[in-house]
Order: sequence, then structure tokens, then C-alpha cells
Amino acid sequence: MGTISAAFHVMSQALNADQAALDVVANNVANANTTGYTRQTPNFSENDPVTIGGMAYGAGVSAAGATSVRDRVLEARLNQQQQMASASGTRLAALNLMQALFTPETGTSNSAAGSIGNDITSFFSSFSSLEANPTDNALREQVLSTAGALAGDVSNAAVSLQAQQASLDEEAAGVAGQVNALTSAIAKLNVQIQSMAPGTDAGTLEDQRQQELSQLSQLIGVNQVTTENNGLSVTTAAGQLLVSEGSSVPLTTGVVNGVTNFYVGTANVTAALRDGGGSLGGYLTARDMDIPTVLQALDQLAYGISTQVNALNNAGTDMAGDSVNAGDIFAAPAQAAGSAKAMSVVMTDPSHIAAAASGQGTGDNSNATGMANLASAGIVNGQTPTNFYSNFVTALGATVLAVQTENTAQSASVTQLQTQRSALSSVNLNDEASSLTLMERSYQAASQVFAILNTLMASALNMGVQTSVS
Repeated sequence: MGTISAAFHVMSQALNADQAALDVVANNVANANTTGYTRQTPNFSENDPVTIGGMAYGAGVSAAGATSVRDRVLEARLNQQQQMASASGTRLAALNLMQALFTPETGTSNSAAGSIGNDITSFFSSFSSLEANPTDNALREQVLSTAGALAGDVSNAAVSLQAQQASLDEEAAGVAGQVNALTSAIAKLNVQIQSMAPGTDAGTLEDQRQQELSQLSQLIGVNQVTTENNGLSVTTAAGQLLVSEGSSVPLTTGVVNGVTNFYVGTANVTAALRDGGGSLGGYLTARDMDIPTVLQALDQLAYGISTQVNALNNAGTDMAGDSVNAGDIFAAPAQAAGSAKAMSVVMTDPSHIAAAASGQGTGDNSNATGMANLASAGIVNGQTPTNFYSNFVTALGATVLAVQTENTAQSASVTQLQTQRSALSSVNLNDEASSLTLMERSYQAASQVFAILNTLMASALNMGVQTSVS
């Protein structure tokens, strides 16, 4: 009787274990389309054997819960690659908007800032036309008209760049709130995960935490460190603490000189976040580096043209006979910084264009020739205006191409890592069908043994007479 009872107990344990395994498979199938779900595998543990008369007898199997199939190293690599791809993608979007300002619309020769190169050529060519007939008022009007087009396009480009910079600043500031919501959620999940028994798989709680980490890594560059009992600490890429197990440290903002800065505690971490990755890194790189570089180039172009043209005009004689004080064509810039936005034509009377050399009659054209020759002079950082502008646009295009290439490679790496993670951790319905069949057969086998034991027990109770048991 003891032996049969023990066999009943072993089969009962087997049935319970198989049922638990079937429940795990069913849960996997139910969550096959759940975002972030990690498939689970059932665990079995051998029960401690029973020793009778010096002989050890097996006591069957017990279900020992389920384990999520995840690779923490793979997850960390994916998060790291995501933050890099997110940074370059955000920066690339900003660079494309910048580049569009300097690309003429298809089939149009005068399309806003994109025509600056044409404007420069047209402006200096108008002086070449004036050389042929320095007293012609229509040609003088043309000089002021082309000057106005050049100044307007340069100024509009600078205004557009500053507007984009302000937009990027606003976008960057909004990231702080998203980061704080995620770090707070991660800290709360840490508490729940750590409250479980040591060594217990947290299952869906870990899935949720990994989802939050994935979203966080797309916003800013982070590092993660596993702590005691499956807790987690999260820092910025530069090491500033954001999450320490059950507590989080908020990322705060403050405006310095009209620009949003970021703080962890009292430490200004703006530069560290810019270089760390994530969309915030992309926003800050475009805001603090790319746009200022383009604005500086435009300022130098506007400053060089304005100061040199004004100087030559004031060195000649205009139609009214004014010599050495004919006046400025462009608004006189005090310094290079801000010259692009402020560039404008201040001369309204074309008769004040000094086509003649100082002391010469109004029919002289030598000063007009000198201003036309500025087109081939190194008046902008030692380069001709056209070459400077061309080199600047080419450099911007090269930056766009480099970031685009970088983003393509990083995005491909993210896709590859996601494929590896999916192969390991996602639910494959074919595999689950195979597991379901295996567990069902195991359950059926245990049921059959249970039925046999039941028949044996009935026969024993009936003094050895074979008895049918339904």
C-alpha cells in the first residue's frame, strides 16, 4: 500500500507539473503579439528522494515556476545602439532642414535663401554692367535691386536658422519631462522586482522595466548597472546618477543666456548630454554646434561683402559729385557676429552709387570697375565671396552626408540586434505548438499511469480480484 500510495503521489506531482508547464505555453501564445513580452520556459525540479531500508526512491518532479528567456548583455547592446541611432537621426533631421535653406527649389533661380550664390553673382555683375554706362539710372537701380535681393536672402536665412534653433531648444527642453517620467517608473519597478524572492524571475515586471529602459535610451545616453537582487542603477553616459534602485533623481532645466541648460542636482550636464546620445544629444548637437557654425559662416559672408562694398563706395564719386562720402549701400555692421540677420540695403537714391573714382567726373567708371572686381577678391576670410559661399555649402553637405552614413550604419545595427533579440526572446508559435504537444503527451502519460495505479488499488482492496474501475 505504501508503494502504491507513493506512486500516486509521484503521478500527482507529474500531473501538476505538466499542467503548470501547459499554463506557461498558453501564456506565451496569448502574449505572442504583446509588445515587449519575453517568452517564458517552464522549470522542473527533481523532488528529494526518499530513503527506505538504505534504498533511495525517487519522489517525482515539481514545477519550479517559469524563466523569461532574455540576454541582458544583448539588451544592453541594443539600448546603447538605439541611443546612438536616435542621436544621429535627430541631428540628421535638423541638418536636412538647414541644408534646404541653401538649396534652390527645382526650376527656380531665385528661391529664398537657396539663391544666395546666384545673388552674389548678380550683385557684382550689376557693377560690371554699370561700368559700360556709369550714368545710366536704370543700371544704378539694378545695383540696388540686386543688393536688396542678396541682403534679403542672407537675412532671411539667418532668421530661419535662429527660428530652427529656438525650435530645437524647445524640443530639447521637453525631453526632460519624458526622461523624469521614465526614470521614476524604472525606480518603482525596481522596488517591485527586488521585493520578490531572491532568484525569482520577475517576468512581466522585467519586461516592463526593459521597455522603459529602451524608451529612455532613445531619449538620452545612459549606462545601466545591475545591483543586488536584480535591482538596477541608471546613469547618464557621463556618469550622473538618474536611478538608484528604488529612487530617481530628476533631470531639471534652466535658461542661461536665453538657452535651455540641463542639470542633475546642481551639476550642469548640458555638454555631457549633448555628447551622450539619444534624441536629446541630437537636438543639442544641432542647436549648439551645427546651427552656430552655419550662422557664423553667413555672418562672415555678410560682414565681408557689406564692409568692403561700403568702403569702396565711400572712396569714389557719385552722380551728385560727392567724393569720399557718397554713403553706404549696406547697413554698416559693427562686428561680424549678427551681420547676416542685420544685413539690409540702406541706400535709397541710386545717384549715390559712386561709380567714378575720387575726384573724377561722373562719367568715370573706375570705381564701378573696382566694386565689380570685389567678386574675385579675397574679401571674406581671404576667399572670394562666391568661393566662400560655395565652400560653406559644400562643407554643410559633407556634414549631412557623414551623419546620414552614420545613421544608416547605426540603424542597420539596431535592426540586426533587434532580430537577434527577437530570435531569442520573442514567441514563436511553431515552437510553442511543439512544446504544447510535448506537455500534452507527458500529461497523458502521467494520466495513464494514474489510471493503472487506480486499477491496482481497486484490485488490492478487493483481495486480489481484478476489478474494473471506470
